[in-house]
Amino acid sequence: MHNKISGVLFDLDGTLLDTANDLGAALNYVLRKYNLAEVAREDYRPIASDGALGLLTLGFADDLDAYDYEQLRAEFLAFYEDNIAVHTCLYPGVTELLSTLNEQKIPWGVVTNKPEGLTRKLLPHYPEFEKCLSLIGGDTFVNRKPHPEPILKACEEICVPSEQCLYVGDALRDIEAGNSANTTTVIAKWGYILAGEDCKNWQADYHAETPLAVLSFIK
Repeated sequence: MHNKISGVLFDLDGTLLDTANDLGAALNYVLRKYNLAEVAREDYRPIASDGALGLLTLGFADDLDAYDYEQLRAEFLAFYEDNIAVHTCLYPGVTELLSTLNEQKIPWGVVTNKPEGLTRKLLPHYPEFEKCLSLIGGDTFVNRKPHPEPILKACEEICVPSEQCLYVGDALRDIEAGNSANTTTVIAKWGYILAGEDCKNWQADYHAETPLAVLSFIK
């Protein structure tokens, strides 16, 4: 807990970028295609971090088994890829957070469970990611979060030992991965967390209410 922090790694969806509306649009496109009821924004938003499987499970519910899941996933991802940055935006304060890290010469990177190809297609829409030194997706390695491997690899890429790194994310798997990798973990309370979810038992080192609050943990 008392290690000097000299690098920061972030989850992406629900932490730096609010991608829920584009993911929800992809889900509703697939549901319309099969003449099923669309899902309201307030219902898909907390599930946005769970990717195609979480969203298709939400939309198709008990009927999911009646369909070819791989086909649904392919249709979902194709629509999403074609409309990847229509509604997606940086959370308020993220621009200032990243520019402060850049000014202070603190290296930072992104470790997400989003497929790497989609992530590399998304980030160029936002110039704020220009100085991102490491980008690891959910399929970059065999293991993905909550396994620590992606975070440990990202620490190598930004040349910071994991004990001197913050990992910031909005899901339990982020905190589990960060703790396993021996980073200092921060819950992004502004992200896709279900109403009433008690994050206290996630065993994170810190809770941040806003992106800019992350700066207070860099000592």
